[in-house]
Amino acid sequence: MSLSDRADAESRIDRVGKYSHDEPLNFPHIEFPMYQSYWQLDEKPFEAGCDPKFFFPGESHQAALLKLRYAVENRRGGALLAGASGLGKTLLIRIMQSMLAEQFAPLVHLVFPQMKADELLAYLSDELTGASDTREATPGVNHSVRRIQQFLTDNAQKDRHAVAIVDEAQLLTDPAVLDALRLLQNFEVDGRPTLTLLLVGQNGLLTTLDVQSALEERLDVKCLLRPFSRSETAAYVNHRIQTAGATRELFSADALDRLHDLTQGIPRRINRLADLALLIGFAEEFDSISAEHLSSVQQELVTVASQ
Repeated sequence: MSLSDRADAESRIDRVGKYSHDEPLNFPHIEFPMYQSYWQLDEKPFEAGCDPKFFFPGESHQAALLKLRYAVENRRGGALLAGASGLGKTLLIRIMQSMLAEQFAPLVHLVFPQMKADELLAYLSDELTGASDTREATPGVNHSVRRIQQFLTDNAQKDRHAVAIVDEAQLLTDPAVLDALRLLQNFEVDGRPTLTLLLVGQNGLLTTLDVQSALEERLDVKCLLRPFSRSETAAYVNHRIQTAGATRELFSADALDRLHDLTQGIPRRINRLADLALLIGFAEEFDSISAEHLSSVQQELVTVASQ
């Protein structure tokens, strides 16, 4: 790149943050429509979040989705979804929710489970019934359990089935809380559970359940998410850019191969690196993203992280 070309590229990138080959990347989080326009996209393809249209059914993700739907739709007492950070567990749960029929309700999604047993049961009681307890202090365990049991019985008699999702379940270490969750699976009508408990968390959850065998034994379905394979990484990237409106390949075959090596096939890492590569590609006016470009961007990320 000539000095004049580089000056033009740097002036373009100044709209979102400074970039040079001698300094770390530093991009503030703002909307940048010229990024999409340059690559002829309708929207940014690698945004963080859980937009269902960007869901890519990798082999382990598709298998987990089928198993979780089976657990809920067949009214099993409990199920487990485990996997490392960044593999897409929350998105998978949202996809499953969107597929459930209306009779699988209410659905409670607890995203911060670090509570005491009485607090957890009181929260679930309020969320399931849709009505807050009027007491000023946190109700006792017995009060919340009776309230949950009565609601679930009435709910089941209407041919409805409740679902309780506990996200970040690897944070559950209090034996009293784990035992409270186990007891929820005792509620039945005509010999069938009135609620499906879904535990979702990182792999540390598996260690916790090894210790809490009474709860582990009640989980009828267990799913373990894995990173994408090399071919799945390429298919994932192409799926996302096509969903965002791309009509041509933006990443070379070598770039997709390098992207897998640099990210180990973990979707969150893929999104971050691919998004930044497209931004730099816009700034430098690349026709497409090459393996060398990805390695350069990854090195900048490593430099920033080490400072």
